[in-house]
Amino acid sequence: MAPTLTLKTGTSWPDAWRRCLAVAPEAFRDDRVLNLWNGAWQDDGRVLPAVSPVDGSPIAGPPRLDGTTAHRAVCAALDQHHAWRHLPLEERRTRVAATLDALAEHRGLLALLLVWEIGKPWRLAQADVDRAIDGVRWYVDGIEPMLAGRAPLDGPVSNIASWNYPMSVLVHAVLVQALAGNAVIAKTPTDGGVACLTLACALAAREGIPVTLVSGSGGELSQALVRAPEIGCVSFVGGRDTGAAVATAVADLGKRHVLEQEGLNTWGIWNHSDWDTLTAVIPKLFDYGKQRCTAYPRFVVQRHLFDAFLAAYLPAVRTLRVGHPLAVEQPDDPYPELDFGPVINAAKAKELRDQVAEAIERGAVPLHRAVPDDGRFLPGQDTSAYVQPVTLLNPPSSSPLHHAEPFGPVDTIVLVDTEAELLAAMNASNGALVATLSTDDRATYDRLAPQIRAFKVGHGTPRSRGDRDELFGGLGASWRGAFVGGDLLVRAVTRGPEGERLPGNFPEYQLLP
Repeated sequence: MAPTLTLKTGTSWPDAWRRCLAVAPEAFRDDRVLNLWNGAWQDDGRVLPAVSPVDGSPIAGPPRLDGTTAHRAVCAALDQHHAWRHLPLEERRTRVAATLDALAEHRGLLALLLVWEIGKPWRLAQADVDRAIDGVRWYVDGIEPMLAGRAPLDGPVSNIASWNYPMSVLVHAVLVQALAGNAVIAKTPTDGGVACLTLACALAAREGIPVTLVSGSGGELSQALVRAPEIGCVSFVGGRDTGAAVATAVADLGKRHVLEQEGLNTWGIWNHSDWDTLTAVIPKLFDYGKQRCTAYPRFVVQRHLFDAFLAAYLPAVRTLRVGHPLAVEQPDDPYPELDFGPVINAAKAKELRDQVAEAIERGAVPLHRAVPDDGRFLPGQDTSAYVQPVTLLNPPSSSPLHHAEPFGPVDTIVLVDTEAELLAAMNASNGALVATLSTDDRATYDRLAPQIRAFKVGHGTPRSRGDRDELFGGLGASWRGAFVGGDLLVRAVTRGPEGERLPGNFPEYQLLP
């Protein structure tokens, strides 16, 4: 009989909220967070109710602004930009470094907010905070040569990002953009992370970083955050549907842009025999329930290797640990070691279950379906946002699981017989961010990898977004605008020599770094 679990001491949402009020009283009220614009915390916007994906309990919702107020915030950010861009680099570096020290001091609280707001297990929540801090420190230490011969943009950088990596993607980008001489605007993601971002921005604002943080619907705020003439660059991370609308707007306006969009990242198996290595990596591919842009939800397997693949894959996927990220046997026990907790909300969980059921009805073969009883949960807790791992063989072409990223713990497998079929299946989504090909023969990898339409292709190992000097982008429809990472992130948000062509995917050209 499984032991009865309890919440780890000091980790409840009220505990986290009290700590936020104590650390940053200027940004938090008893019943809400505030927006940050014009250099001050503003008690405006209509607060929407929100619940934690962890257990369905109420948490802080976003204080959504209307379009008119958002445009006032953008105009105020332009004034900040004009002052900040002339500040000496050494002063900017000092202030960003002080912000990193403050983030490090409150690392545990930032991570706890990520657990409650977006359901990250403790290990991954800490890693998100650490990657933001360590990544920006790399730029602080080496920024001078990256800025040689370059100047800040004419207006602030507008950041619109998805909810899954508030620190290591959004806060990281904001601080590097500011270090490069730009005022920065960030829109809180609709689905989660508002309290974590509010705390991070409060710590940055205290050090004089010209940051604006606003909440609102993408449709209503688009005119201000994307189309406003005051905006110098738009940085977007999200899905293709929303990204396409942003891409059209910035292309029409000729505006600098970085648009990271989803793609179906694939893992190919061809003339392969190192199954122990594959077994070891499978659980890691399920980190955070595959809710990340570099997840691998599709395996493309050579048909005559399918039995060997299953012998390596199924034992690994059966070891996955799912449950409440803060549930322990004794109140003072260490945080539980989990591969993932909930998906972002109950609606997403239902969408995934419906897609799986529909795919099976139309001919997909279920190879693995874990049951809810396998999870670690508190007695009687709401588990509506949890999805157990699922693996399907040959999803039908009519299913979204055939051609799109599920953004959840659902793997699909497609069998192929020829190299041409392998490449066609690996390129099913017209471009991806990452891909991997497992094959024993290096010459085969060298021949096939250039034909896989992904920005990064691994040889038997997963690829990631990367940190510090590692570049990042996407091929095909997975990316629009400038590539980032290393000095490319600085180049994306600064002006260089007249006629400079940035590496990236642009309407008029594509330039690989």
